[in-house]
Amino acid sequence: MQRRSASALAISCDDLSVGHGGARVAEGITFRLAPGRALALMGPTGGGKSTVAAMLAGADDPTLALLGGTAQVAGIDVRKGGRARRVRSYFTGYLPQRAGTDLPARLTVGETIGEPVTSRDRRVNQRALSLQVARLLDEFQLPLGAAAKYPYELSSGMRQRVALARALVLEPRLFIGDDPYANLDVEVRLAARDALVRRRDESGMAILIVTNDATAVDELDADVLVLRGGHPVGFGHGTSDVLWTPDEGTRLAS
Repeated sequence: MQRRSASALAISCDDLSVGHGGARVAEGITFRLAPGRALALMGPTGGGKSTVAAMLAGADDPTLALLGGTAQVAGIDVRKGGRARRVRSYFTGYLPQRAGTDLPARLTVGETIGEPVTSRDRRVNQRALSLQVARLLDEFQLPLGAAAKYPYELSSGMRQRVALARALVLEPRLFIGDDPYANLDVEVRLAARDALVRRRDESGMAILIVTNDATAVDELDADVLVLRGGHPVGFGHGTSDVLWTPDEGTRLAS
């Protein structure tokens, strides 16, 4: 795998424009996200938040298109495909919308969590991988026996935690999560938050989340970029420090 400077930005966007399904969904997106920092994309439904997150995460969606501007993730240009795209996916833990609902039905929980490892590595120490999966199950307060179950046997909250564990199994440099605490009750939400914060503080993992939950933003000490109608309309640190633009079309930079 390519080695990147530890000081490199996790995400760098300049005047990014993104399309989905042939339509321009978001434009004029400019921000920087450093290692060990967090950024929340907030705003009304239809503002382009999820599309921007999916593009930066390298989602396997042929209807996504970069229409203008530039973006780099872990120093890798998002326009690049092939090996560069695969390496970017190894550096990025992605939790898309409906991640818990859309878990692969034919894989067990253990296979689902470990799949990013088995896809990346030609040779896998199965015992080591089983131990890693067990540690993640424990971290997200899931019973060890869940590893042998299938997604349909789990509650929606348990499936969301499996999806979170899968997103973190490669110990990514960057976590991109779209509504990461969906379907989680208070106790396990705290476990999920602690899992993200621990990696941010101990290994410098950067965090980009899509959310309108002010508590989640405050817990992560996150900057905020507000999107409305596909345009950035506000930026600040935390929800109480957002500076708004008089014109929704104005581009904001951190």
